[in-house]
Amino acid sequence: MSQGLISSSHWGPLRATVSDGRLSVASHELDPDPSPIARNLIAANGHRSRVLFPMVRRGWLDGGPGPDAARGEDEFVRVSWSTLYSVLGDELRRVIDAYGNSAVFGGSYGWGSAGRFHHPQSQVHRFLNQLGGYTRSVNTYSTGASSVILPHVLGADVDAVHGLTSWDVIDRHTTMIVAFGGLPVKNLQVAPGGITQHRSAERLRRIVADGTKVVAISPVRDDCPPGPGVEWLAISPGTDVALMLALAWVLVDENLHDVEFLRTRCAGYDEFEQYVTGRSDGVPKRPEWAETVTGVPAERIVILAREMAAHRTLVTVTWSLQRARHGEQPPWAGIALAAMLGQIGLPGGGFGHGYGSMGDVGVPQRGLRLPTLPQGINPVTSVIPVARVADMLLDPGGRYEYDGTVAAYPDIRLVYWCGGNPFHHHQDLSRLRRAMARPDTVVVHETHWTATAKHADVVVPAATFLERSDIGASRNDSAIVAMRRILPPPGEARTDYQTFAELADVLGVRAAYTENRTEAEWLRHLYETWTATQTADLPDFDAFWGAGHLLLPSVEPEQVMLAAFARDPTGAPLSTPTGRIELTSEVVRSFGYDDCPAHPVYFALEQNAAYPLTLVTTQPARRLHSQLDMGAHSQDGKVDGREPLTMHPGDAARRGIADGSVVLISSAQGRCLASARLTDAITSGCVQLATGAWYDPMDPADPHSPCAHGNPNALTRDEGTSRLAQACTGQLVGVQVEAWRGPVPPITAYEPPSFTDIHRQETRP
Repeated sequence: MSQGLISSSHWGPLRATVSDGRLSVASHELDPDPSPIARNLIAANGHRSRVLFPMVRRGWLDGGPGPDAARGEDEFVRVSWSTLYSVLGDELRRVIDAYGNSAVFGGSYGWGSAGRFHHPQSQVHRFLNQLGGYTRSVNTYSTGASSVILPHVLGADVDAVHGLTSWDVIDRHTTMIVAFGGLPVKNLQVAPGGITQHRSAERLRRIVADGTKVVAISPVRDDCPPGPGVEWLAISPGTDVALMLALAWVLVDENLHDVEFLRTRCAGYDEFEQYVTGRSDGVPKRPEWAETVTGVPAERIVILAREMAAHRTLVTVTWSLQRARHGEQPPWAGIALAAMLGQIGLPGGGFGHGYGSMGDVGVPQRGLRLPTLPQGINPVTSVIPVARVADMLLDPGGRYEYDGTVAAYPDIRLVYWCGGNPFHHHQDLSRLRRAMARPDTVVVHETHWTATAKHADVVVPAATFLERSDIGASRNDSAIVAMRRILPPPGEARTDYQTFAELADVLGVRAAYTENRTEAEWLRHLYETWTATQTADLPDFDAFWGAGHLLLPSVEPEQVMLAAFARDPTGAPLSTPTGRIELTSEVVRSFGYDDCPAHPVYFALEQNAAYPLTLVTTQPARRLHSQLDMGAHSQDGKVDGREPLTMHPGDAARRGIADGSVVLISSAQGRCLASARLTDAITSGCVQLATGAWYDPMDPADPHSPCAHGNPNALTRDEGTSRLAQACTGQLVGVQVEAWRGPVPPITAYEPPSFTDIHRQETRP
């Protein structure tokens, strides 16, 4: 059918070949270090878990819309496309007419496609806006706490914090990196719109080889980049702020802090210093205090503080650290520590957020507006922080605080999900199951039978990125890619655009939604609209499409965070109330939040004797989130098909656990099985489990049933970071681990649900 056609993915460009129906995938010649995640595509093509036909849940089809605890265990009925459009159009009209547009939650979450047109979140939001709008969410699970606290500290334009100082600048100028959360190389494989040329891992290796001292602070040694000059500073999970405060105490005690920088470029330092020294709360944050909290020896803390003051030092904080209770504190405290060194604004010095968290952090900023599908205007003002979706569904009308405001959760009657998998990225999945049982109707566009699809009432079979043409582009990437259709969609699957166009026709808004353009015409329109805004001489669409990619103009690499402000804080003030870096925020103080006070504070993890181990959930190395978990590269990382739990040998021995054995992990929220993997590359008292194993309850009828596959969100707590950000807290949770004594259950996560094929009048298991 097709030979060597180019496409692109979140993990980079590729060339695909189809011969006798078999898909082969190779790396693109532009990519010097292609990601092996592409191996997952082979098994996903034609996999039994594929959604092939329009499906409606039996209970919803027979009994009509309404709350139903049978979601997740009920059988489905295959229907025709005309039936699906009819029943879904009727239900959208009913909900909007009876309850208003705020009763519709456009729950889609990103990462659905590297393409700019077939981006599912953009498609569903554009569609719902033609109907009068929808309740939306703000922020992300990845940076929910940071995106709220950082504007209070650095001003509204905080993009400068997210890796503005490039790896090249760091290599030339930085002599020491102190990386809280480490610098995990595995995370550098992916970015939302893809990475045409993977160079970050090589640049990081070069930085280490060129002599930059790297201190990687994490409970897991795998978070350290490779190299003999890298020091793993093992720390107890959730205690990074305590270490930052102790380092700050040494800087003050030995007069190593930059008093002039703090006086002229920061606001509220004196109050922060009073807290560090203990004058305000009676607890001096001495290294000896921090040793009892963090497990880091006091003498190492003292020496580290002196080293930081003596070097051109970059303080970095991964996104992972703010995905925990009081997650606002690590980035804020990291900024305070960097400010005390006085190097913010100097090449290679200061503070950075997100290095080691994603592949496009540390890449020179291009500042090019990407081709973007217009979503229209949403007149509905109802909005929630993204991680509070279960709260919203379970507590309509309930009041919540967020960033100085008080609001009420809307009464959601219809959830429309297109792109994203909440049974991957949300916490406390038994609670999410109860929440998903409450709406009248749940609609899901999906390529495969994920747990989200199995908990829907209406399942729309969607095409994958290999089955549609698009334009691949990512912020700061070196190219945009012509994504060719490699395969036809299987069964009756369609692109989201085709589905929404037909549904818009039923609802009388087709012209507004499609603007009378085909998919091919939209691609040309988006490209030409984009090139019209650029100053560079760029090829026309036909030339771009024929070439397969377009290399973008190079950028000046000497980009440094807050350089202009540091040189002249009066002439280039920040957009904070004081125009300075707010180490104490009077705005945050005015909110009166005891869980997020006016300056960085250390909050100890809650302890529960029944759950003495701390589980750290991490991004997977062998897949992007939960995508293509059935693929070969993902499966090669499992143990007998189950996700591995990394555990210290001493902790395992005390529990009678052997390497490779099946274990039961329990928390106050739930339970899951995993396979033990023993190593001394993890701090004792800590265990680690990657996210992304498809949720697989042993008993689908029981919301509290253990996950047989190893999904850590069966264990995590569904609560906000604080009243300020209300962000995701999925990184840390207290657990107990024990050897599994019963029969080992099979993995059924990839099995489609039973359904009745009305075209053949037969039931398929």
